[in-house]
Amino acid sequence: MWDLWRALTGWSARLVAGLHQTWRRSLQVRVVTITLVASSLLVGGFAYLIADKITTILLENAEADVLLRLRSGSDYAGKQLGLFSQPQDAQVQDTIDNTVNYLAGGDPQQISGVVVALTADQTDSIKARSSPDVDFQPLVSRELRAAVADGHVAHQIRTGRLVGGEPTKYLVYGSPVPTRFGQVELYYLVPLARQDTTAADARATVVATGVALVLLLGLLAALVTRLVVTPVRVAARTAQRLSAGLLDQRMTVNGEDDLALLAASFNQMATNLQRQILRLEEMSRLQRRFTSDVSHELRTPLTTVRMAADLIFAERDEFDPAVARSAELLQAELDRFEELLTDLLEISRFDAGFAMLDAEPTDLVPVVHRVADRLAGLAERVGVTIELDVPSTPVIAEVDPRRVERVLRNLVGNAVEHGESKPVLITLGADETAVAITVRDRGVGLKPGEEKLVFNRFWRADPSRARQTGGTGLGLSISLEDARLHGGWLEAWGAPGQGAQFRLTLPARSGDRLTTSPLRLVPTDAPLPFGGPRDGGLLAIGPGSAGALAIGPGPGGDAERAGVRS
Repeated sequence: MWDLWRALTGWSARLVAGLHQTWRRSLQVRVVTITLVASSLLVGGFAYLIADKITTILLENAEADVLLRLRSGSDYAGKQLGLFSQPQDAQVQDTIDNTVNYLAGGDPQQISGVVVALTADQTDSIKARSSPDVDFQPLVSRELRAAVADGHVAHQIRTGRLVGGEPTKYLVYGSPVPTRFGQVELYYLVPLARQDTTAADARATVVATGVALVLLLGLLAALVTRLVVTPVRVAARTAQRLSAGLLDQRMTVNGEDDLALLAASFNQMATNLQRQILRLEEMSRLQRRFTSDVSHELRTPLTTVRMAADLIFAERDEFDPAVARSAELLQAELDRFEELLTDLLEISRFDAGFAMLDAEPTDLVPVVHRVADRLAGLAERVGVTIELDVPSTPVIAEVDPRRVERVLRNLVGNAVEHGESKPVLITLGADETAVAITVRDRGVGLKPGEEKLVFNRFWRADPSRARQTGGTGLGLSISLEDARLHGGWLEAWGAPGQGAQFRLTLPARSGDRLTTSPLRLVPTDAPLPFGGPRDGGLLAIGPGSAGALAIGPGPGGDAERAGVRS
């Protein structure tokens, strides 16, 4: 029994959920349903009024007819009984019988089933008489008898059984008949079966007509809504195909009405979008090709200039100080120029979609040490100490070691450059599904909104600030692309005067999807903003579920995944 109840409950829940989903998704269903409900209420109200009016008219006609015959019968009975002065006269009862029979059967307008009765309860010498001979007393209530006894014409509707069969509704009218020996009461009991049947037929006709009208309105609403919804659905499907890249999709234009104008306008919009997208794609392709070609073409003269510069730089001790200084500057700028060309070529490969991931099981502990050792000289020159917080055991992950080392080198180099002679902390953490590396500096930090720009190409927080490392301005952009290529996250946090922290999170196994990070993005020593959570400038950048880049402020102080996942 319990299993049956659970099955019924589950079926009902699924049915309700399906109906709710259909209601939310289908405009045609909503319009038809609202039309049916509204028309049902209106038609039901009108049907009730019409049926009630018909019933009232039938009853009023029956009352008018009975009242007319009651008055005529009362006058006739009064004339017949007015000849007697005592109720004990021998002819009184016979006269009453003849009068009842005449009123019941002698009237050519007599309605079948009408009971006519005369009674005088105040005397024992006169017996009640009705035609046909039935016991009509149960249908005459005390209230009606009292009203007639007071000399009033009164009526009521009663239900009872007089001549057998089913109980019948009767319209009972009573009138006093004054005589010389006292008052006699005349009653007409008219069956309302014919009126009830007519009213029931009228109600059935009205209800059937109302139901047919409601269904017709629903069908009409469905047809009209379909005429409007179908082009909208076609437009929606066409828009979906356009968004999927099928730029040649168009709507069919039929007629010259508003829907045809909508289709024509939609097609014109699609044509313009296609033309604009193709133009932008062509411009982007040409730009990427230009960047790649220029980078490649510059390598040949750069190699020649490099060879000449190396000879000049090697002999700089023999030159005067001004020329020697120029040789050193030339060598430094050539190094930066070569790095810029390398970064431009890497960016062009990312833009063209040709970047490949060469993942292999790698211990990240030596990678972190190697990056720290390579940047130790720069850190010493600017007065920054690089601190490491790495596990003593190997941290293995399936990554491309060249790309991970490049990301760390960019992050640590930026932290050293903006560290304001304060220590830079590199932390390595791991769990069963992911590995993470954070680089924390305590320099000037990031102003509100700058965390959204830090990964842009050639962006600098302070354009007037001199670079210590001779960077190209593409390091963080390339780092972002490297993180995306791994299926990982590259996130930034910063607050003015509190420094900044970058977190690189990578899946432990190549191809897995990240859900959390082993390390916090917001440092534990970061102060809480007044009146708010610990979020002082938070940005999460990484691939979404569909491979799209997700950029946006994360929830306040989320220690795991403080970013936006699409």
